[in-house]
Amino acid sequence: MVETISAKDVTLKQLKTIFDLQPVEDDQFFREWQENLPEITDLQKQMLDRVKAGYFNLLYYPPLLEKPVNMAIVSPLLFIGEFYLSPVHFKAENAVEISASDEEIVIKGSIDTLVLQEQLWVMVIESKRASFSIEAGLPQILAYMLADPDREKPCFGMITTGGTFIFIKLVKGEAPRYATSAEFSLRNPGNDLYRVLSILKRLSS
Repeated sequence: MVETISAKDVTLKQLKTIFDLQPVEDDQFFREWQENLPEITDLQKQMLDRVKAGYFNLLYYPPLLEKPVNMAIVSPLLFIGEFYLSPVHFKAENAVEISASDEEIVIKGSIDTLVLQEQLWVMVIESKRASFSIEAGLPQILAYMLADPDREKPCFGMITTGGTFIFIKLVKGEAPRYATSAEFSLRNPGNDLYRVLSILKRLSS
């Protein structure tokens, strides 16, 4: 009998057991979030400062749910980065399905937000989950990334609650491996959205 697991309920332990997914601790595995990052303009920085201010305004009206975060943080971020313009393209609310090699376990779900350039998955999670922890979304986005049919190229992901951001790299091959970036937070001095936008542009290029 085939067992079906919802992607939103899958755990890292299940992904390790079913697909032999392994974390990588080597700093050299995921250098894309640190090296050869494109510059962003002064105008983009000014606009990102307004996005940050908008985030803190949202905090006066909890809880931070997915749709307000999408409207106030993610959509402006993608607009400022020109991700709505050619040649960049995206797909929203994609249904995904992956199965183990013996096909006795199937994971099904739909990505919360979108896929950029067929290789960058972006997911928003509600801040009420896991007390603002982006860890709540890591197994889910890894399940979506594992469903990517292209097994030759690495794929990347970003998880955000609106106030925190983290990037993920997944290399499939015979045994899938993944690593995460540092965590970026709007609570940090300055504006971490500058770095977030630069990394997004690097990973989607």
